[in-house]
Amino acid sequence: MRHRQVLAVATVALFGLSGCADRPNDLDTYYDDPTPTPTVEPAQPSVKPQAAPVPPPSTQARVPAAVSAALLTDEDVAEEEVVPGESKVSGCLTGLTRGTSRSTAWSYPSGSTLEHQVTEYTDRDAADVVAQADCDGKKVTLTKQTGVEAQRAWCQGTTCTVLLAKGKLVSALSVTAGTEARATDAAKRLLPIVAQRLRSA
Repeated sequence: MRHRQVLAVATVALFGLSGCADRPNDLDTYYDDPTPTPTVEPAQPSVKPQAAPVPPPSTQARVPAAVSAALLTDEDVAEEEVVPGESKVSGCLTGLTRGTSRSTAWSYPSGSTLEHQVTEYTDRDAADVVAQADCDGKKVTLTKQTGVEAQRAWCQGTTCTVLLAKGKLVSALSVTAGTEARATDAAKRLLPIVAQRLRSA
């Protein structure tokens, strides 16, 4: 009885081995790791170099140093007892704004006004500009200032205007007062200071 059991076990083992005989005995097939899935790097967005921003062009023309140097200051008119006012560039001065210019203004306690404008002409001499100026009103003769190439003055109503020229610069002084006499007197007082500023520019 025991002999038959051993024979039966041997027979089962033989059949089991024969069932595997048709398949290749490739252990690599059974134990290979699964094929790894390739790792895909996330696409990086392309960054294009940005051009440096271009600053907008300045809307204001640079004022030449000579123009600023010839312009009256608060100290120059301190004895007139005036305070800074609003520059309107009116009357005879409106014809002098085609060049590069700068202006300033003051007011008297009485309400009278004082305005000064300096203009640079790069395409012609300032003396020619003054000679061709055509201001309304009557011509006024004031003391001739040294160191200037041209000088003219007019009074229209209660406003008096004086034009001085040197090189490429025209210096224009305009005074409006309660009477023509007061405007003329103020122009006479300030004329030497205006001329000095122009000579030193």
